[in-house]
Amino acid sequence: MKQLYIGGAWTAGTAERPNVNPSDLSDIVDTYAQADAAMTTQAIDAAAAAFPAWARSGPQQRYDILQRVADEITARADELGDLLAREEGKTLPEAKGEVLRAAQIFRFFSGEALRLTGETVPSVRPGVGVEITREPMGVVGIITPWNFPIAIPAWKIAPALCYGNTVVFKPADLVPGSAWALADIIARAGVPEGVFNLVMGRGSVVGETILSDARVAAVSFTGSVNTGRHVASKCVEHMRKFQLEMGGKNPMVVLDDADINVAVDACVNGAFFSTGQRCTASSRLIVTEGIHDRFIDAMVAKLEGLKIGDARAAGTHIGPVVDESQLAVDEGYIAKAKDEGGKLVFGGDRVKGDTEGFYLAPALFTETTQAMTINREEVFGPVASVVRVKDYEEALAAANDTPFGLSSGICTTSLKYATHFRRNAEAGMVMVNLPTAGVDYHVPFGGRKGSSFGPREQGKYAAEFFTTVKTAYTLP
Repeated sequence: MKQLYIGGAWTAGTAERPNVNPSDLSDIVDTYAQADAAMTTQAIDAAAAAFPAWARSGPQQRYDILQRVADEITARADELGDLLAREEGKTLPEAKGEVLRAAQIFRFFSGEALRLTGETVPSVRPGVGVEITREPMGVVGIITPWNFPIAIPAWKIAPALCYGNTVVFKPADLVPGSAWALADIIARAGVPEGVFNLVMGRGSVVGETILSDARVAAVSFTGSVNTGRHVASKCVEHMRKFQLEMGGKNPMVVLDDADINVAVDACVNGAFFSTGQRCTASSRLIVTEGIHDRFIDAMVAKLEGLKIGDARAAGTHIGPVVDESQLAVDEGYIAKAKDEGGKLVFGGDRVKGDTEGFYLAPALFTETTQAMTINREEVFGPVASVVRVKDYEEALAAANDTPFGLSSGICTTSLKYATHFRRNAEAGMVMVNLPTAGVDYHVPFGGRKGSSFGPREQGKYAAEFFTTVKTAYTLP
């Protein structure tokens, strides 16, 4: 059984939970300890006690630790990729890619530890000096989802440690394996006692304890909209800093002048790869009428060539849905789309594999409207709907007609339309002739409207959340 990591020591929990392979329900990855409220408080105690010394640690120490983490993740990419595919259901190439991205994130922030700067400016008052610096927040609570079980923890933990904060990390219940492996690497990289803590367990227990403790100075959360709203309300109660990354209902516009092969590749990748379980997935395909029928035919032909099966098997394009509960949600949305008048032109049924798993054929709907539930709510599965529109202006209006605003894409060969769309798409990230999912690790990630709240994640913009600005005046 894999234990919790609290105050620099591996610690038994009060209960344990099995980690089940969604590609093969008979395969138990391992069992993982569960923390209760008291143990979570103990982790916060350790982080609070460790903060003063870590906040004043030198950049070389932080650089060395984060570099060692990056080096070990890279060296173990095949092993960790296999673990991730086994517990979450991403295909092996996708899983290994995510692992390597986690290494890149730690390596980037090791460098950021050496690039911490401030400003010295003259005051408007003669003889007075002004120094502007960034300082760490304190204890940071990190709560992550199941769909990116090593990359999302990495892009929160690495900057938190880089800028001198201490961490209490609660991973998603469904995928503790990758989180535990990352915690083990961080522990052995030389992080001082109490600076990093891993508490696995139920959100209603572990997460709630983190949110209720006034010593937690900031909370970074990625997950559902409803849980994000609860996180926000608890953080406002304590007047603490918080950062939310939540849902998406991302559009991909396909114009008449698009290269149809580029458009189909971008839409299939964005909508269905990673089993559609990405907040950046392009689940709304907004297609102008001149290319609509050819696009649908090409999409169906592409989907017919995809292999659905065990995430770790060679040649698999789409792995299983993460668990029975999410599969039921996906099927509920498929049924609702049919009831509301959508035409299912491909997939949407369970697939029988060589092993018992949560396999679902990617579902493609046509003849849908903006008012349908399938185009208003996030499914978080391999389900995409096509909305037929007259022209670019109608396409842009449809793309922006959503309560979300994470990622938005367009496929076109027109510089005019690409430029206009980039400026007018109401989203935090815009893709031209690329899938809406898939971003670089050194640039900001985040959205607007109901998708995100607070400073951006990743890249140098991470400093906006994980530090606070101090302005100091001196009269010699």
